[in-house]
Amino acid sequence: MAIAKAERLMNLALCLLGTRRPLSKRELRESIEAYLEAGSDDSFSRMFERDKDDLRELGLVIETVENLDGETGYLARRDSNRLPPITLDAEEAAALGLAAKVWQQARLAGAASGALQKLRAAGLPEDVDPYEAHGALEPRIPVHEAAFEPLMLACRDRRPVAFDYRKATAARPEPRHVEPWALECWRGHWYLAGWDRDRGAERVFRLSRITGKVRSRSGQFTAAVPDVVTVRETVASWAGETADRSALIRLRAGAGYPLRAKATAVRELGDGWDELEIPYGHGLDAWLVEFGPDVVVLEPAELRADVVDRLQAVAKG
Repeated sequence: MAIAKAERLMNLALCLLGTRRPLSKRELRESIEAYLEAGSDDSFSRMFERDKDDLRELGLVIETVENLDGETGYLARRDSNRLPPITLDAEEAAALGLAAKVWQQARLAGAASGALQKLRAAGLPEDVDPYEAHGALEPRIPVHEAAFEPLMLACRDRRPVAFDYRKATAARPEPRHVEPWALECWRGHWYLAGWDRDRGAERVFRLSRITGKVRSRSGQFTAAVPDVVTVRETVASWAGETADRSALIRLRAGAGYPLRAKATAVRELGDGWDELEIPYGHGLDAWLVEFGPDVVVLEPAELRADVVDRLQAVAKG
């Protein structure tokens, strides 16, 4: 059984790599003997989808293309599946082994384990075990959003996607059509950077604000992918990390610890409130809104007005 599946996967990979144009499922079935022996169209379809997913998990970049007649075709371009020789020193291999440990969750666990085996073959020292804790602190990058996996695959395969997205100031989500570039985790939240086709500009999306399913779209990217995607820098600027001024706020005692960590000065006011001076930069109003009634902006006036506007927009929703 294992040999038969391996032979079927190899034949499918050769077909996808050897074609100059996308091949439909019908053409692939006619070209691979194991698919011809499938009992029914449904049986073949399930077998093909499993095989396609297995090849992608093994690292083959398979593109999905829709022709003018609406028929879906598949191919694996050679330039997208060719890598230069890879050599790893002990430090690099250990770092990648540690990355394999980070992804030990949900459906990514199998891919991480397979990647670790490849790293062993590429030079990961046998005495480096990324699954064994070597200290009191253990690295963890949680992934709770359902949108993470389809977006990760879309970034890898360079496939456009569509999803519904609710901004912090909006009561209802709006459809977005995005060419995904990269995913990054910043302060416990995952963010996607990509090209927003509807707005014709680069945008960063917080995954926790994506509602419903992420849907794949056919076709190629229309915008060039930058060599360096600065997700964290963009999000940090929105969160006021690049502040050049100060703001004065009232904060309920025992609340808003992230704000307290950023404060440059804290003064107890009594009656369960404290006064904080915090750095003020672009996007601070959106962050303050997340703390709801625990925060009151005192100065400057424009920041207070922006926070009030955001709260009113949510209330109207």
